[in-house]
Amino acid sequence: MHTGRVAFTLTIDCGGGGIKGSVLDEAGTMRAQPIRVPTPYPLPPDLFVKTLVMLGEQLPNADRVTVGMPGMIRHGVVVATPHYVTRSGPRTKVDPELVDLWHGFDARTALAEAFGLPTLVLNDAEVHGAGVVAGTGCELVLTLGTGLGCALFDGGELAPHMEMSQAPIRWGTSYDTYIGEHERRRLGDALWSRRVRNVIEGLRPVFLWDRVFLGGGNSRLITPAQLAKMGDDVIVVPNTAGIVGGVRAWTLGQETR
Repeated sequence: MHTGRVAFTLTIDCGGGGIKGSVLDEAGTMRAQPIRVPTPYPLPPDLFVKTLVMLGEQLPNADRVTVGMPGMIRHGVVVATPHYVTRSGPRTKVDPELVDLWHGFDARTALAEAFGLPTLVLNDAEVHGAGVVAGTGCELVLTLGTGLGCALFDGGELAPHMEMSQAPIRWGTSYDTYIGEHERRRLGDALWSRRVRNVIEGLRPVFLWDRVFLGGGNSRLITPAQLAKMGDDVIVVPNTAGIVGGVRAWTLGQETR
């Protein structure tokens, strides 16, 4: 444990298919190679905490912890999470018992007690955004992975979270379903990339952003032709931002949301 200043941050990026983490210094530089483990299912909150602690034990000591996880997180408390309430992972049957266990789960307190360190829990796209936003103007961060993650920043300040992933984009189809990993595999990268461009064009008049960042594991699979049509204000960023943002997330100004 370091005293006098915060030296190292353990950052854990929790997805529907995998959970990965690393330790970063104050500059946001990784001090260890990221470790990834498959997301276990079914995943009640106690197993979630145990999985994260076991991952952290394989990494160097840290002074604080940042966790990004899918869903609506307010003040470190889970309001709803889309994948962890299923029996066998994304797109499988929802378990009502898991829905009850996750709703109102104080993830920040549980993880802080388990790690014995100050802990910050945010939506995963918000942590991702913390690693890439310029801090000026209106900046939207969209992460493309198992589903769609979303975070909005104004002048570097984190806005209240919106679960865009669960909103309908057309009859009976949510954003999660429309451009999630399952559809990418079904359609292929070319057709899926066209869908991503359709989403960008549809959201542009809603947010009127200064810039939008596309992150997550699938952002690199957008075809160059479709990316070029999206405009210069659309920027693809590395998926490692989901870990690198763990340091800057503590200075967003709205970390308790």
